[in-house]
Amino acid sequence: MKINNKEDIIQLTPLWKGERLEDGRPKVSDEILARIRKTTIEEMWSPLVRLGYDFQHVTELKRSNPDIPAVVGRVVTAQYMPIRPDLAGYLMEYGHEVEGRIGNFNQWPLEDLQKDDFIVIDMYDKVRNGCAWGGNLTTLIATKTGCGAMTWGGVRDIDQIAGIKNAQFFYRGTDPTPFRESMLTGINVPINIGMAVAMPGDVVLGTEGGVIFIPPHLAEYCIDDAEKTHVRDIFGFIRLQEGKFTAAQVDTAWEPSMWEDFAEWFPNAEESLEYRHLDFTGEIENARKGLVYDHVDPLTDK
Repeated sequence: MKINNKEDIIQLTPLWKGERLEDGRPKVSDEILARIRKTTIEEMWSPLVRLGYDFQHVTELKRSNPDIPAVVGRVVTAQYMPIRPDLAGYLMEYGHEVEGRIGNFNQWPLEDLQKDDFIVIDMYDKVRNGCAWGGNLTTLIATKTGCGAMTWGGVRDIDQIAGIKNAQFFYRGTDPTPFRESMLTGINVPINIGMAVAMPGDVVLGTEGGVIFIPPHLAEYCIDDAEKTHVRDIFGFIRLQEGKFTAAQVDTAWEPSMWEDFAEWFPNAEESLEYRHLDFTGEIENARKGLVYDHVDPLTDK
């Protein structure tokens, strides 16, 4: 066995056709990460649900740094379970003697973190005696990643964690107790976080509203769709303020007249400048045919 197995990661992410990190995780480009950082969970959620990805977000979380509105990174996962002495003893011995790891189970997933990694751990909602990180380890995570982390469990030293300004930490609760009664069963394996499934190499978007895990092979598709929603919202807000359209018209599938107005506004408005890379040809052509669609899906062309 290997606690962090590159071949397993590649096998579990076959839909990703792009560059991979050294450990086998899909490497979504920095450019896509930067675009996702400007969007919202709601905007990223919508295209995922249309494609059948219903279990990708978690909202029942606290966060350490309200001054960071959004954090984006490439997911590293770690799975923990309640301790079973025979298995825990073997895993500890294997990790130390075969893989050369040092320290305790909660330190192992942090060894190879790099810039823009975002570690997500399944601590099975354990807070008391389930605090995998305190001030020291969160400082290490922030230094290595410049991004952050989340635990489906507890943290300790929250006053120290709140003082870390270059990273965001999501957690379920706080407790003075340290990491106890748990064992690490895998790094970069599929994990269950609340009602969500997280995979190594997912793109995470974390905001005040929670976190969402975006499959890497859908990241570009989702951000294109999210940006289309965003710029349409900008247009809709403007027209509502002008009184040109009603809320009912703006907040439902657009009528052809709205698409015609948008087709004139989009190439010329200052507010749309950073979204000009988007292609609304399909939507506008459908409107001119008298069809009413909210989206033209590039995966189905409908």
